[in-house]
Amino acid sequence: MTISTGDKLPEATLLRLGANGPEEVSVTSLTKGRKVVIFAVPGAYTPTCSSAHVPSFIRTKAEYDKKGVDEIICISVNDPFVMKAWGEATGATQAGITMLADPQSAFTKAVGMTFDAPPAGLMARSKRYAIAVEDGTVSVLHVEASPGTCEATAGESLLAEI
Repeated sequence: MTISTGDKLPEATLLRLGANGPEEVSVTSLTKGRKVVIFAVPGAYTPTCSSAHVPSFIRTKAEYDKKGVDEIICISVNDPFVMKAWGEATGATQAGITMLADPQSAFTKAVGMTFDAPPAGLMARSKRYAIAVEDGTVSVLHVEASPGTCEATAGESLLAEI
């Protein structure tokens, strides 16, 4: 089942790289009592993700702050080491965007957003989407029709609806 507006996010564990190595982060702890934006990408270091999607949230971070968003989170089906390096390489980390890994695609599967692109070597990856979440409930959902496109899911597009 694909997640929809009005649905509660499922519980899942994501990973980030902390001072002592990988750390588990629960989706519930990230969203309970908070206003959060989550955007997901097919893969770290892939062209559209690096040149369009992440930069769109870096550009709009201050506007999200003004709208009361507590945190912007980027999720990818990668490991936490890649997500940390990618966040540093793109400037996302310095901009205050949280980079989290979904290494087993558990969260991605739970929200019904997986896709495969064997020619590109992408298996059990995430569709490109962006959601606004209030206290664990999806208030706005944007999903791209094609993983190589970043229009409906760009930072500016989601910002216009919250």
